[in-house]
Amino acid sequence: MESVRKTVRQRIRVQSPISRELLAECLGTCLLVTIGCASVAQFVISNGERNAWIGLNLAWGFGIAFGAYVCGNITGGHLNPAISIMMYVLGNLTLVRALLYSLAQTIGAFFGAGIVYYTYYDAISKFDHGTRAVRGPGATAGIFGTYPDAYVSVFGGLLDQIVGTAILGLIVCMVTDRRNHIPGHLGPLLVGFGVATIGMSFGMNCGFAINPARDFGPRLFTLIAGYGWEVFSYNDYTWFWVPILGPIIGALIGAWVYKLFIGLHWPHEEVDIELAALKNNRRQVAEDVVLIKST
Repeated sequence: MESVRKTVRQRIRVQSPISRELLAECLGTCLLVTIGCASVAQFVISNGERNAWIGLNLAWGFGIAFGAYVCGNITGGHLNPAISIMMYVLGNLTLVRALLYSLAQTIGAFFGAGIVYYTYYDAISKFDHGTRAVRGPGATAGIFGTYPDAYVSVFGGLLDQIVGTAILGLIVCMVTDRRNHIPGHLGPLLVGFGVATIGMSFGMNCGFAINPARDFGPRLFTLIAGYGWEVFSYNDYTWFWVPILGPIIGALIGAWVYKLFIGLHWPHEEVDIELAALKNNRRQVAEDVVLIKST
């Protein structure tokens, strides 16, 4: 029996390091979106009776934490294309991995939205009487993607996403900087608390997407699920790209703010930790070259 189990494990086990990383990011982001969108579903469908605004923020925060714990030992638990691109710019991740991680995260977010949609399908249908709408009293598209309040301008929405994700990027840099001596097992929890804090502080305007995958994956799912093209054409196409571009800009700003104020000013004896990170990046480059050649 043990030999059978061993044979099955060997056959199922993914040998490629990059494939394992993509599976991990996909699953971690799926868990994040499943937890987060489900909390919003309870809030919207019950007209605020089964949840509260602070509950939504905590759910997204814990979703980040648990998602990062799921894949953290394999990839570091990015769960967010803005963070993956930030890590590439900082030299901690190769471009190939950053792009592939982003794709895997978006796929995971898509399936997370699907899990929530079909779990709450009956409740959604009762709430909106079978009419899937983006706006109006029976709208439920906001369970999955983010939509700005009526008073928010395009610039205001973009700035909102930049500021929120800049704070996230700064927090991630602080937590992952080994010179701060933060225990690794606390990293996901601290970042999760950071996301919850951002939601409590900057969630009113646009719903604090601060994550291109978290917004685009579910938005794409709602298009397929019957909400119509308005999930993209909302406000004359002036919104759907904001939670994609804004977080990327914001994460880079947050990272460089941390670098310029903190990261570049450590004593010289701490530089060895930075060199270790560069060596890890070179290893990733070598693996990516092998991947490209094999395809």
